[in-house]
Amino acid sequence: MRVLIADDSDLILERLDQVLKQFEEVTIVGVCKSGTDALDTLLFLKPDLAILDIKMPGLNGLEILKEIRKEKLNMKVIILTFHATDFHRQAAILAGADYFLSKVDDFEMLSQVVNEILLIDK
Repeated sequence: MRVLIADDSDLILERLDQVLKQFEEVTIVGVCKSGTDALDTLLFLKPDLAILDIKMPGLNGLEILKEIRKEKLNMKVIILTFHATDFHRQAAILAGADYFLSKVDDFEMLSQVVNEILLIDK
């Protein structure tokens, strides 16, 4: 499974790298620190999974998600954010997010979610 990560935090990028490296079926094909770069890279690489932060320079994760769905790209999207309010959760779901995880409360669930996506894709 090809994965693109978009987050402007080096610490979160390191943690995501550690989580994803435990899956031999996962290849990180791109890492972006701005929303604008993320959208361009997603449209070019068309990965199987995008992990997006909501708040980034340029476009935010929800704007990226809307573009992904508008382009009808067949990829799973995980929104992983510090902005895990009910408002943001609902906005992400309405925009087409497959999963919405809080960086504070749900980060440890990321492995389980990736494993679930891998099982679905088999």
